[in-house]
Amino acid sequence: MKIRELTLFTNRLTDQLYFYKKTLGFEISKTSVRNFTLQIGFTKITFESSEQKHTYHYCFLIPSNQLEAAIKWLSSRLDIIKIEDERIIQNFESWNADSIYFYDGAKNVVEFIVRYDLKNEHKNETGKKEFDLSQILCVNEIGMPTKNIEELNQALEKELNTKFWKGDYDRFGTNGTQDGLFLLPNYEVKKEWFPTDTPLESSPFYGIFEVGDYLYAMQYRKEKMNVFDKMKL
Repeated sequence: MKIRELTLFTNRLTDQLYFYKKTLGFEISKTSVRNFTLQIGFTKITFESSEQKHTYHYCFLIPSNQLEAAIKWLSSRLDIIKIEDERIIQNFESWNADSIYFYDGAKNVVEFIVRYDLKNEHKNETGKKEFDLSQILCVNEIGMPTKNIEELNQALEKELNTKFWKGDYDRFGTNGTQDGLFLLPNYEVKKEWFPTDTPLESSPFYGIFEVGDYLYAMQYRKEKMNVFDKMKL
């Protein structure tokens, strides 16, 4: 699965715009008083103004040989979230992945992840290891908190033809592939987004997801997903 487009909602649109344009240095492809859009790898992400506060966890995929370079680049722009014992890297052994975390302009929990199984090393002919925005490959994960993981997973499997990946139905599951994942935490059991004290909540989003030979337009709202369009590639 690949996350081709994603729309998230925020009551701090100006802060988010400043974060992506000034703090990280992205070029904004479209902006208005209600929203702004930017391209991150092959994912188009839009932040839409909302009167209500919404909290998300989402993740960016970076090349599997660029974690240390990304840490250097990111730490010059913001504070990377510290985990236990002042470390900043979280290893996920069963995923064969490493992650670092930070907050965006609206205090959402954002992640850089390297997935070693994808073997997507950055090849630089000059031999330099510097990191830049062009190396962010896509939005790789989006959180879908729910109180019924099994039911939501079944809906995803039926409507998007995606499959359960790793985890369980009780506390934390995942659906999709390493190219793109839905994170399915049970907010009645797991209360916060790791590695923070940010509470889990079911926040709405829109997206276009590539699965096999199709693009699916999907809405997630009030813990229910709805596929409202399907197009063959």
